[in-house]
Amino acid sequence: MMKKYSYIGVAFIILIFGIYAVPKIVSKFQTPTLVKIGEVPNFEFTNQDGNLISNSFYEDKVWVVEFFFTTCPTICPKMNANMVKIQNEYYANLDFGLASFSINPKHDTPEILKAYANAHGATLKNWHFLTGNQEVIYQLANTGFTLFAGENSEAEGGFEHSGMFALIDKEGNIRSRLDELGNPIAFYDGLDPKGVQMIIEDIAILLKE
Repeated sequence: MMKKYSYIGVAFIILIFGIYAVPKIVSKFQTPTLVKIGEVPNFEFTNQDGNLISNSFYEDKVWVVEFFFTTCPTICPKMNANMVKIQNEYYANLDFGLASFSINPKHDTPEILKAYANAHGATLKNWHFLTGNQEVIYQLANTGFTLFAGENSEAEGGFEHSGMFALIDKEGNIRSRLDELGNPIAFYDGLDPKGVQMIIEDIAILLKE
């Protein structure tokens, strides 16, 4: 009789585990739904080669955006190391690109951006490090993308900015996957391996659209 009850107990545990685990296993293999959360406004800035680059360069491309500055002593090196990881995942795909906007354009000239790009392994042809009018760049960051950027004399390096990446589709729409509650995550954490993996997965989805 005890053996019979032990079988029933094991079966009950397996049933409970299945009820809990199966939805999580299924959701893991489901393709994320990517929603539109905004549009990239028009812009035109100078890249590391001294060429003017506008948003039209990225038409028909899936691309990733970050805001940074070359003398950043805190999060930028990690962000750009993760941008390089993303670059390497899609290096051979001509329909993919990256854009890094400097929030300290007074210092970050094209020559400095070129040296920074070379030093950090940015070799993708469609990866542009962009500089220009600081006020216009801040407007692009804070209003266009809603990714915070600003000066702060008390912050390390004298500036503050978001560590998030924005994902853009081929039509210039800012896209985002949904979280477990069905809400857009909006942006991808450029400092977290999970966030980087998510954006890598979602780039693949957009490239197929």
